[in-house]
Amino acid sequence: MNVFLSRRQALIGMGALGSAAAFGLPARAATRNLAVLHLASHAPSFIAFERGYYKDAGLDIELKFFEAAQPMAVAIASGDADFGVTSMSGGLISLAQKDAIKVIGGALTEEKGVTGAIILASNKAYEAGLTDPSKLSGKSFGITTAGSSFHFMAHKIAVANKIKLSDIQLRPLQKLGAIVGALTTGQIDAWAIQPNVAKKMIREGAAKQIGLVSDYAPDYQVTTAFTSTKNAASEREMTAAFVKAYSRAIDDYNAAFADNKADDAERDALAKIVHKYVESDSPFDAAKQNLIDGAMRINSGLALSLGSCVEQLEWFKAEGMVKDAITNEQLFDTSFVKTI
Repeated sequence: MNVFLSRRQALIGMGALGSAAAFGLPARAATRNLAVLHLASHAPSFIAFERGYYKDAGLDIELKFFEAAQPMAVAIASGDADFGVTSMSGGLISLAQKDAIKVIGGALTEEKGVTGAIILASNKAYEAGLTDPSKLSGKSFGITTAGSSFHFMAHKIAVANKIKLSDIQLRPLQKLGAIVGALTTGQIDAWAIQPNVAKKMIREGAAKQIGLVSDYAPDYQVTTAFTSTKNAASEREMTAAFVKAYSRAIDDYNAAFADNKADDAERDALAKIVHKYVESDSPFDAAKQNLIDGAMRINSGLALSLGSCVEQLEWFKAEGMVKDAITNEQLFDTSFVKTI
């Protein structure tokens, strides 16, 4: 590339921006990447994108898809993504200790009386007697990675049933699709997953329901919103704009699915948006019903359940997956949302 020309082009571009400002025209926002998974818990990500809520907040957001929580945290730290909404992983916490990431809000929450994540057994294990989580000792349990939300859920289930976690064979399979395949074919005995995935497997005869995570971890802050420390500290206006846009979509989602307050037309419209990204291989009517039946609460305004998150942090420390030295202040920036 000709350095003179590229510099000249840059100066012309700067001049164009200056002219736009002079005439009161908004400068084009830099593109920001939002890390997402193909899960119904990410419905507000898709709703805000499709309904233009990010653009209304002055953001040019692109969706970047991942298969697990840990790579999302790495992407935020490296600058490959600007925001993410997923579970707190050991990798995320370690990156926070290196001053690379901040948790800025809370999203999906287990709530007593709401279906929430479903504990599944493979057909093979169920027929062999795994009909209840209290029988998980000696059985295999699928997780994406050590320190994932699946790992923490296995811990909570084990504690409640007085089972040593070491007596459950945790099988790290990296990707959600790999766990689905392993459970379907009986290569692993059990798993716990959000209801849109679990109910599809049950409906298709691929697995059996044996319990609910909410029975063992009520008020569990399943997913959090996070960004880079740089964004939280130096791009505060942009970060606050993201929280505002995402919160609009949360209100839409909760009204339609968690609280059943929206009319049929609105529910259908939102279900069609989510269907583009979740269960797109299923007929729309089946996917919509699955979304309705499996709806979980997403915290209004991305409010953060700090107590649950601190409990998770202490568990990571106790398990030796993160250093004891990390503080709450290193991990959380609660200045953008309410804490609950």
